[in-house]
Amino acid sequence: MLMAVFSHILERVKNLYSFIAACLLFTACSGSHVIEVYNPSDFARQEMVEIDRPVFCKEIFSLFDGNSELPYQLTSSGKLIFPIELEAGQSKIITVRNNVPSAFDTIATGAFYPERLDDLAWENDRAAYRAYGPALQASGEQAYGYDIWTKSVAEPVVKARYDGELKHGRSYHHDYGNGMDAYSVGPTLGGGTAAGIDSLGGIIYPRSFTSFDILDNGPLRFTVRLTYDGSETRIISLDANEFLNRTEVCFEDSNFSEIAPGIVVHRHNPEGYLLSPNQGFMAYADLTDNPDNSNGTIFVGVVMPKVESMRYLEMEEPSGDAIGHILAPKSYNPGDTLVYYWGSGWSKGFMPDWEAWTDYLAKFHQRITNPLEVTIK
Repeated sequence: MLMAVFSHILERVKNLYSFIAACLLFTACSGSHVIEVYNPSDFARQEMVEIDRPVFCKEIFSLFDGNSELPYQLTSSGKLIFPIELEAGQSKIITVRNNVPSAFDTIATGAFYPERLDDLAWENDRAAYRAYGPALQASGEQAYGYDIWTKSVAEPVVKARYDGELKHGRSYHHDYGNGMDAYSVGPTLGGGTAAGIDSLGGIIYPRSFTSFDILDNGPLRFTVRLTYDGSETRIISLDANEFLNRTEVCFEDSNFSEIAPGIVVHRHNPEGYLLSPNQGFMAYADLTDNPDNSNGTIFVGVVMPKVESMRYLEMEEPSGDAIGHILAPKSYNPGDTLVYYWGSGWSKGFMPDWEAWTDYLAKFHQRITNPLEVTIK
C-alpha cells in the first residue's frame, strides 16, 4: 500500500516537473520560429542546409539544434546556410532565437596572393585548392587547371604555407605535419577544370583567370567569381565539411558545342580511374608528383547532376607525367551555365582509401539529386 502511494506521489511530481519545464521552454522560445529539416535518404547525411533567408531572421539571431547552438552564415546571394547531421529518415527542428549568436570559427576561407604570381587559393577543414592568375601566365609558365593542396588538419593552413615558402624558405611541397602541395597540374585540366571540346573531340585548354571577386569568405562558405578573358565566368563555392567545390561555368561567347569537366591522369597510375555515369561521378587515384616519397594518394573526383557521357582521352603530346584526361562531356550552347562539383581527398588526411572516396562521390550525387526537405514554421 505504501509503495503504491509513493509511486503515485512520484508520478505527480514528475508530471509537475514536466509541466514547469514546458512552461519555461515556451517562455524562452515565445515568438521564435523553427526550421524543420528532413533527410529523405536511406543513409546518414552531414551537409549544409541552404535556404532563402527567412524574413523573421533579423539582423541579430541565433540557431539551436536542441540545446546546441549552430554556426550559420548569410551569403552574398541572400541565403542562410548552417550545418546539420541527420540519420536516415530523420527530422530535426532547428529553433531560431532573437539573441546574439556566439562567435564562430572560420572554416572556409580564401585569399589572393599577388606575391606568388597572382594565386587565388582557398580551403576548408578537408582540403585546399588554388587557381592560377595573370602574373603566372605572363611569366610563360603553363598551368591551366585547378591545383590541389592536401590537408591533414582542420584549421586553416594556406596563408602559413605561403608565408613559409616566400618568407622563410619552407617549401610547401614538403609535409611539415599538416599536408602539402604534392599535385602536378601543368598544361592540363588539373583537378576538375571544365573546358570546351572542339569538333574533333579535343580539349580547348583554358588559360589563367584575368580577374576575380571574392563573394563569400567564411565562416562556413567561400565563394569566388573568376573571369577569363572577359567572356568566361566561373563561380566556385566550397562549404565547410565538404570535399567538393560547387562550380558554375558560363561562356558568353564560344565556338564549341560541348563542354567537359576533366581530371588529369598521370603515368604513375594510368588505369587508376573509374567512370561511373549511372552514379553521376568519375574518380581518379593520383599517386602524387613524387609517389616514392610517402606522399600518400590524392583522390580526385567530379560529380555531375546530369551525365550525358564519360570517357578517357589520351594526350597526343604527353606533358611531364600527364598522359591523358577523364572527361564528362555535355552539350553546350553559348550563355548556358554548367553546374558541377569537383574536389579531392587525401589518404593521409580525411579520406582513408579508394572505397571510401567512391562511396562519398556516389552518395554526394544522391544528395544533390535528392536534397534535404526544409519546412519553415
